[in-house]
Amino acid sequence: MTDTLMVGVSGVRGIVGKDLTPEVVTRWARAFGRFAREGTRDEGRGTGPSVVVGRDARTSGPAFAAAVTAGLTSVGCDVIDIGVVPTPTVQLAVEHHHAGGGIAITASHNPIEWNALKFIGSDGIFLDGAEGKRVQILAVEGGGGRGRAGKVTTDEEAIARHLDGVLELAALDVERIRQRRFSVALDAVRGAGGPPMRDLLERLGCRVTGINLETDGRFPRAPEPIPENLGDLAALVRRSGADVGIAVDPDVDRLAIVDETGTAIGEDYTLAFAIRAVLGGKREAGNGKRVVVCNLSTSLVVEDAAREFGADVVRTPVGEVHVARAIVRLAAVIGGEGNGGVMYPALHAGRDAPVAAALLLALLARDGKRVSELVSAAPRYVIVKAKAERGTRNAEQGLEGVYAALRTRFPEASVDTQDGLRLAWHDRWLHVRPSNTEPIIRLIAEAPTGAAARDLVDEGRRLCGASAS
Repeated sequence: MTDTLMVGVSGVRGIVGKDLTPEVVTRWARAFGRFAREGTRDEGRGTGPSVVVGRDARTSGPAFAAAVTAGLTSVGCDVIDIGVVPTPTVQLAVEHHHAGGGIAITASHNPIEWNALKFIGSDGIFLDGAEGKRVQILAVEGGGGRGRAGKVTTDEEAIARHLDGVLELAALDVERIRQRRFSVALDAVRGAGGPPMRDLLERLGCRVTGINLETDGRFPRAPEPIPENLGDLAALVRRSGADVGIAVDPDVDRLAIVDETGTAIGEDYTLAFAIRAVLGGKREAGNGKRVVVCNLSTSLVVEDAAREFGADVVRTPVGEVHVARAIVRLAAVIGGEGNGGVMYPALHAGRDAPVAAALLLALLARDGKRVSELVSAAPRYVIVKAKAERGTRNAEQGLEGVYAALRTRFPEASVDTQDGLRLAWHDRWLHVRPSNTEPIIRLIAEAPTGAAARDLVDEGRRLCGASAS
């Protein structure tokens, strides 16, 4: 195994040509294929499970798609190739085809030199810890070739089915949205999202002005849709007089919003607005308590939105799979992450930027307010994020020392240890945890003012340094 390959809960990622090569990709795809075979009951019939394969627009994608296909077919899996698509489209295609699983070839928001494999189970949800560990074991073991090679077919309708499913959601009043004739500025960072997002918006009656809608994977900026990367979109909103600006990441599972003044409002509002769109509409059948699921690093604006409509909020460890599993287990109405990832189980339990865009427009059409007015009507918080280096040796032991020091420093805070350490007060919190995707420690704090949030992060960093020294 390559020492610097990042092996996470639901897949592997690395720098193309250094950590991630076609040979490494084939090995992991073969391991996933063996895992998928273990979950099927067709061994006696001599046929293997089908695995859906899709990718984002990164330039390394075609070579890695070929490597994935070679690995899967070598262990007897049939491959359903759906091409350049959003990651949620891969998840939905797994469900549609009753496949044994799926592989999305994408490094999501990571820089252009990265790529990754994301492993999806037969239920359309990313693998959890135990499942991911099994794939890792199979990758280390190697081998597993079978006499019968799998076959390869294509599915060119996956995106169309995805968008049709979005438009059929009961939470959307499609005609009301169309009547508003929203002007939308769109930035797809030259990833997989340009054509499908434009198609969806135009089907909702929007007038779309776009930048970076090409699908060549040549990102013109840092691909993560955070405010500091959205200057060109903000300028486009102001220049075109758009009602709203929308940015998606390269694999189209996250969405960020720029208001009508050209201000990037922060990714957490994406989920908060989606919650308001769903909970403020027609109530689903049943009188039980409604539940919203989010992770431990998600903003208080999400809690405020849920509680405005009487819903309970359940927090999980960071990672899409944790939120998805909790949504299914608790029969939650909606959930997601504060990075712009909306998960609406009425379609599927996965982050989905097309769903997020449609729910945003549904809210704007229903409430008749501008984006800036929706933001100003809610309590304001400021999130401050920082990183600290994380050594490879005794990393967990070092973190435990940091956690202990923080608990001693803030004895009055409520404590959550599901994922690192989260200290919370009624209007602020600090979360310190190891990254799932990079060899770093993440420190995230939120408070009513930037100064208060920075104070929490600075104290966390100081104690990280004290623990390491």
